[in-house]
Amino acid sequence: MNKLYIGNLSPAATADDLKQLFGERKLPLAGQVLLKSGYAFVDYPDQNWAIRAIETLSGKVELHGKVMEVDYSVPKKLRSRKIQIRNIPPHLQWEVLDGLLAQYGTVENVEQVNTDTETAVVNVMYATKEEAKVAEEIPLKILAHNSLVGRLIGKEGRNLKKIEQDTGTKITISPLQDLTIYNPERTITVKGSTEACSSAEVEIMKKLREAYENDMVAVNQQANLIPGLNLSALGIFSTGLSMLPSTPGARGAAASHSSMPLQLPEQEVVNLFIPTQAVGAIIGKKGQHIKQLARFAGASIKIAPAEGPNASERMVIITGPPEAQFKAQGRIFGKLKEENFFNPKEEVKLEAHIKVPSFTAGRVIGKGGKTVNELQNLTSAEVIVPRDQTPDENEEVIVKIIGHFFASQTAQRKIREIVQQVKQQEQKHAQGAPASQHSK
Repeated sequence: MNKLYIGNLSPAATADDLKQLFGERKLPLAGQVLLKSGYAFVDYPDQNWAIRAIETLSGKVELHGKVMEVDYSVPKKLRSRKIQIRNIPPHLQWEVLDGLLAQYGTVENVEQVNTDTETAVVNVMYATKEEAKVAEEIPLKILAHNSLVGRLIGKEGRNLKKIEQDTGTKITISPLQDLTIYNPERTITVKGSTEACSSAEVEIMKKLREAYENDMVAVNQQANLIPGLNLSALGIFSTGLSMLPSTPGARGAAASHSSMPLQLPEQEVVNLFIPTQAVGAIIGKKGQHIKQLARFAGASIKIAPAEGPNASERMVIITGPPEAQFKAQGRIFGKLKEENFFNPKEEVKLEAHIKVPSFTAGRVIGKGGKTVNELQNLTSAEVIVPRDQTPDENEEVIVKIIGHFFASQTAQRKIREIVQQVKQQEQKHAQGAPASQHSK
């Protein structure tokens, strides 16, 4: 016989009230209800029915204005030493569970309760009541890539607060200062009863999985638009933090032709505009974050002074080769998402400026704006080449690109391809002109 304890009862509650309540939820009792002041005992002949009664009623059903507590009745001499752990996920190995339980004291007995549910239930007997009390609140720790944590937290912490409220747990996340380029993961600590922690784990992993899958969809959709870049190796997403591998061919060429100068990647300058309130997050405490970002990307990253006291945006000046631009800008977009400077359901869209030689601007625009329109259709970014610009001292003009990360990156690459094609055509024309004059 399985005796259940029913607590937190109203003084107005009667045995008939309890019988009716159990009957309405199709949880038939095996015998009489033993009613005391504020609590009661009932019997179930079958453990599966007893478990079902606990899971259906405890903390979920109100009787005369008070929420009932339902659990196994434990003999007084063992009551303080025995705890029950429910909702154990099926993938958790028993050796792991034993190891977790042993961290909090001497376990005298672990008894599995057979149920007809997917999750398991065990009764655990500790040597002392103090050990059992500590074990009832085992902290759960989950490691998650930093790029996913912002979406778990949600705007103003709403996602995390909801999980805490729904599961009755306290959730904390390790600070950003603990991150390094070699350790991109943050620790999510969940405190509460074992059952509550299990429920919280399900909700946390659901959010993390959703964020991860969204990132992978974006990577797969855009990878073919940026040839030559290994997206999974760039370390921007949760797939890893490995650095770009060096090119063996370049080393071989340098070794076998030592007299030839080593050709360095072309340096590009991109001005990225971020919300003024996000500058602190990009710089980090004592400038640590921006230094780590520069080392990781292999780029020079500087933040220009504000144009005025009420400026809503600040310009981030990024100097480096294409791969460095991709990595640096990707991290900045990701940081703004993580720190909730944008709504969780919307993409981070920023404005980027790149400079092109003034004689190439017409080709970027195209006849009747055809090239610009094609760029916008291809990349989903807004591309603007202001027509009334005066070229700077280097005879360059600005092209504005507005869009989410992949759109902006694709537009930048396509525009630079157009500029390179125009330059090559100009060089061929310049080289061919003297030859034709000489032949005359």
